[in-house]
Amino acid sequence: MNTHHLRTTVDGRWAAVRDDVREQMGELKLLPDPDLSTEEHRALVADAMVKLAATGRPHEAFDPAYGGAGDVGGVVAAFQMLAYGDLSLLVKAGVQWGLFGGALQALGTERHHERYLRDTMSGALQGCFAMTETGHGSDVQHLRTTATYDEATREFVITTPDLGARKDYIGGAARDARMAAVFAQLVTKGETQGVHAFLVPIRDDDGAAMPGVTISDCGRKAGLNGVDNGRLVFHEVRVPREALLNRYGDVDPDGTYSSPIDNETRRFFTMLGTLVRGRISVAGGAGSATQKALTIAIRYGNVRRQFADPVSGEEVVVLDYLAHQRKLLPALATTYALHFAQNDLLARMDRLQGFGPGTVRSESEQRELETRAAGIKAVGTWHATATIQACREACGGAGYLAENLLPQLKADTDVFTTFEGDNTVLLQLVAKTLLSEYGRSVGALDTAGKARFAVGFVGEVIAERSGARLLLRRGNLRDRGYQRWLLAEREEHLLAGLARRLRPALRKGADQFGIFNAAQDHLLETARAHVDRIVVDAFTEAVERTTDRDVRALLERVLELHTLATIEADRAWFVEHGYLTAARTKAVTSTINRLCGELRPHARTLVDGFGIPEPWVDCPLLDGERNAADPNTNPAPGAGEPAEIAAVG
Repeated sequence: MNTHHLRTTVDGRWAAVRDDVREQMGELKLLPDPDLSTEEHRALVADAMVKLAATGRPHEAFDPAYGGAGDVGGVVAAFQMLAYGDLSLLVKAGVQWGLFGGALQALGTERHHERYLRDTMSGALQGCFAMTETGHGSDVQHLRTTATYDEATREFVITTPDLGARKDYIGGAARDARMAAVFAQLVTKGETQGVHAFLVPIRDDDGAAMPGVTISDCGRKAGLNGVDNGRLVFHEVRVPREALLNRYGDVDPDGTYSSPIDNETRRFFTMLGTLVRGRISVAGGAGSATQKALTIAIRYGNVRRQFADPVSGEEVVVLDYLAHQRKLLPALATTYALHFAQNDLLARMDRLQGFGPGTVRSESEQRELETRAAGIKAVGTWHATATIQACREACGGAGYLAENLLPQLKADTDVFTTFEGDNTVLLQLVAKTLLSEYGRSVGALDTAGKARFAVGFVGEVIAERSGARLLLRRGNLRDRGYQRWLLAEREEHLLAGLARRLRPALRKGADQFGIFNAAQDHLLETARAHVDRIVVDAFTEAVERTTDRDVRALLERVLELHTLATIEADRAWFVEHGYLTAARTKAVTSTINRLCGELRPHARTLVDGFGIPEPWVDCPLLDGERNAADPNTNPAPGAGEPAEIAAVG
């Protein structure tokens, strides 16, 4: 197979952008040195930021009127490739151009763009994104920092009222940022108008903290130590009225508040929705880190030999063992699936937030984008954490050595499950959106439609309890349509059941928290089922668009492995609800085993399809590839393994 054709398919719409990044930065060995001190690592990343800005790539997400290219999707595609190198650089760049720059562009107006956007793009103005507080991370709507308007001076007074309102974990705040986009409760004429963003200088040109601003360092972390996370406290810091990023809410000189969106909650979520790029970028970065870990583990497993074949007497390549294939190949298939779902997200985001002629400003599509982004970020970052750990284990003791990159990948991606939205909270948001849509669709039915809906519900209960469902549809486990039907049925069944469980909360005087809390596990399961289905759909659409016959045939098997692995992971649910028998779930497992065998010869091709520049995976673990034909070149006993274990068998 032509690996270039596979890589082009994987790269998708922004293949040229990804190739440019490979050419521009692929020879830079942007790998974190675990022996660096925190300050040395921060300085190295700051220098890499200068190099990154010099490529002009970060400019391209911004408004062409200010020197950008308006290619929002292309910039995120390029950005996520930084995860092949130093993830600290990815996060630092995300803060500067994605979060700070994104807030400036999306929430500001011409007065902010004209004054700050060019310097933000070039990196001359270093910024940070001060949203999270010590006491409020996920519950952004109830942040406690205040921005009170003073009519006499036409200034906002930014105040941290208590320790819980301290801005915490703010990337860039500890060392480099000169300005912060501070999210605070806007107060004018004695009334609070909800959370808004303000541009607040935090350092002067010499790097000293501005009057009234207290800056402290979060210190060394489990990973990402090239990012200067800090804490900010504001002691009645005054900024001019124009510091308010006023696209969705403004204050006149006399203190009168106005907004194009009257409802405070809707206004808040509209503002946050414009910043969805950060969440999509985190999902993409996690995906790239996962691809890198799999590339290292599969290439190592392709040459590492362990235990002799009793017939030939030769040691067996570990990737030939089913247990090893099971550890890596379903994870590889899911990584492919999430990558194509990410490509779909980028296209949707570009359509809604870009600057080209195809841009569409649709509130309903924006809400769908936010829901997808939340779900894929949650599932994708959890997958990254689990898969990188599996890759570490698959490489034995060698995988535990810092020089072989996997420990740093594990440490650097661990926080991805909780920043840009805690995953559990994000899945709750997904489920709540699904419930709202479900309620609207049922409510829109006429009398006859509601009667049919009720009959259908009764029929579902009977089918589940009697086992009749198994007689109604018993498909071929290797049929894509049947696989997709199982996932869609699970999603619809869970959603309908969740709606029934939560309906009592609508009654007057109901214990809404108690009812919701009792169903929280159901809520999360419903959201996960929804994400599983849309990921399979995105992968299916990508496969169907593939024109190269060999690439398509290979990706069809990868898709099948991912889908069946998803079904297998929740096989208890399918048995409990009458969709599969215990015998059929055993058949799912045996089919996955066969698929692993079918894909084993293509494992190296599949990781090469990610197109990771060789300097970004260069490590001693892969030195054995050069001598793969000679099993005696492998260290003995096993890499990092005790002699007594390596000798077993």
